[in-house]
Amino acid sequence: MPVMGAETFADGLSLHAGGGAFITAASFAALGWPVSLLSALPSPPFEAVVQGDIAAANVDASLCSKGDTAVGPQITVAIARGGDRSFLSHKAGAALPQMESLEGPWTHLHFGELRSLVEHQDMIAKARAAGMTISADCGWDDELLAQGESLAEILSAVDVFLPNEAEFDRLCASGLLEGAVPLTAVKCGAKGARARGVDGWIHQPTKPVQVIDATGAGDAFNGGFLSGWLEGQALSDCLIAGNICGAASVGQAGGTGGLGQIKGALTGAA
Repeated sequence: MPVMGAETFADGLSLHAGGGAFITAASFAALGWPVSLLSALPSPPFEAVVQGDIAAANVDASLCSKGDTAVGPQITVAIARGGDRSFLSHKAGAALPQMESLEGPWTHLHFGELRSLVEHQDMIAKARAAGMTISADCGWDDELLAQGESLAEILSAVDVFLPNEAEFDRLCASGLLEGAVPLTAVKCGAKGARARGVDGWIHQPTKPVQVIDATGAGDAFNGGFLSGWLEGQALSDCLIAGNICGAASVGQAGGTGGLGQIKGALTGAA
């Protein structure tokens, strides 16, 4: 890893659209769902890369807003090595544009990170008014992860919460009760995933795969898990679908490159 006062050389560099909301949307789209992205695009020069990847993933971007050139691009540098990754991010402005209502063809609203849910709590009432179910990922945020007890009320307002194991452990250590959300799916990397519903915890292992870039694996898992959940599948089958999507994501750099294979993989698993 980079050390202050020294220089580290990377084996490769590539630019990709990222973020939990987009990668989950791309996972949904790869499974055949029509999906729209509500997000703030980065400012130039990264806007064109992001728009191209969104279009290639068959995700509707008509609700997205232009990036604010005055505050610089919202961008993350992901360093992938040894089956894991670390991030250095620059946050720029609001994560998503305001909408007066969510009336439309949509049936489900997914928040790509807990910070977006906290900053846009009005979206919960708008989604419910439109008859939508709601899910949220977590994302690593030191400030929010230390507020587990105080986050219980807002998390109880969503139907599905999808943190990874480290995030969930940190939230529970800061006071969040395991049953705060009706359904919690915890992503455990190479160990698979577990979910807690009305009957308690169940675990579903995953098959070992070669990891090129772990970036976005959890977000791709979200698309598979939620796809099964929205179709009323058994919780174990939702976990299997999530694991397959997550495994497909890590096989190529960027989080979405391997998602074109997931529909066939899920058909084979069924």
